[in-house]
Amino acid sequence: MPDSNGLAPFGATSTTDEVLAGIDLRGKRVLVTGVSAGLGVETARALAARGAHVIGAARDLRKAESAMEQAWAAARNGGGVELIELDLAALASVRSAADRLVAAGKPLDLVINNAGVMACPLLRTEDGFEMQFGTNHLGHFVFTNRIAPLLRAGSRVVALASMGHRSADIDLDDPNFERTPYDPWQAYGRSKTANILFAVAFDKRHRERGVRATAVHPGGIKTELGRHLSDADFDTLLARLNADLAAKGKPPFWLKTVPQGAATSVWAGVVAPAEAVGGRYCENCQVTTRVTDGDIDMVDGGVRPYAVDPARAEVLWAKSEALVGESFM
Repeated sequence: MPDSNGLAPFGATSTTDEVLAGIDLRGKRVLVTGVSAGLGVETARALAARGAHVIGAARDLRKAESAMEQAWAAARNGGGVELIELDLAALASVRSAADRLVAAGKPLDLVINNAGVMACPLLRTEDGFEMQFGTNHLGHFVFTNRIAPLLRAGSRVVALASMGHRSADIDLDDPNFERTPYDPWQAYGRSKTANILFAVAFDKRHRERGVRATAVHPGGIKTELGRHLSDADFDTLLARLNADLAAKGKPPFWLKTVPQGAATSVWAGVVAPAEAVGGRYCENCQVTTRVTDGDIDMVDGGVRPYAVDPARAEVLWAKSEALVGESFM
């Protein structure tokens, strides 16, 4: 039965193909970052299969070309796939990629900021930022703002966040762990909180011209995002999580498939009503209504108040501008 918006009631197990069933994207231009593996590849494939022209951005073009073979094969109804080079850990690359797109002048209907890094050792970007904050947030912050003139009325920006945001708020005093002892999961949580706050602030700036932004949690999926975790690390993490859930009398945590993980991105990007998702946090193909400082575990879902706080979003925006040396509207 359709919901109050006339939409099918999608959920945690919905796949990209189920979400996009009957959707015609011919004539739409979509940009997806991180198309060399995992969710980015599946997102590009699903959109191209519905007729969209997909611009896939990746740091390693050779790897992306191989990974995107399925997307090329799936493209139909006028859809197509092209690749651009984008290294989010190097602002020179970010600015160059954005400038080339703007110079070409072709409009965009959807940008999905999918690329990211998770729980890596303490590393620095080319510009000296902590790797997760610099890549996941600052790289996308500069890139999306620079290509914003290409977003036509009715378009959307989808920022991939994570339930990991629940573990850490942003730290505006020491965003690069220059004084704070480094913890890879805390750094990941900070960067994912930043992704949500970016969507809140971007949506506020562009909604009057018909451009909306939202943040999504794809779910737990075993992809190359976890490349810095050994199999033993992953198994230990999952066992600890399930022990905690069992103690609360809750079912174990389950991993989504890649098509299930990418479903919320395409749902928020082209299926859900823009007014429903704009400036919000989504998971399991739904807009999250649970906003609490209380107990939130991996089964319940929900978002921390600090991650959707408009005032906090504005402070992060100003800090981000100062860090990259560039101002945006």
